[in-house]
Amino acid sequence: MSDCIFCKIINGEFNTEFVYENEYAVVFKDINPKADTHLLVVPKKHVESLNELDDETLLGKLMMTVKKVTKDLGIKSYKTVINTGKEAGQEVFHLHIHVLSGKININ
Repeated sequence: MSDCIFCKIINGEFNTEFVYENEYAVVFKDINPKADTHLLVVPKKHVESLNELDDETLLGKLMMTVKKVTKDLGIKSYKTVINTGKEAGQEVFHLHIHVLSGKININ
């Protein structure tokens, strides 16, 4: 989607540094961190939210990306969060997984 901020980031329209990238996803630091470490795992394919994701393989690849990135960074304890829908706190309507570690400042 041309107006999606995450699609623009994925396409290189911003100077966003990727912590990790593979054929399915990019991982970058949240610009408004809620924890000492706050990463976003974002699929390259635009999917509005978890409700619209029908691809079990992609969901598995995203979760394995979380596992790889945390292992590579030496993070052993972390929280994953997927906000689904406006009422649940989703602000960017492109599926993404929050990975939070250290002191976490969310409920």
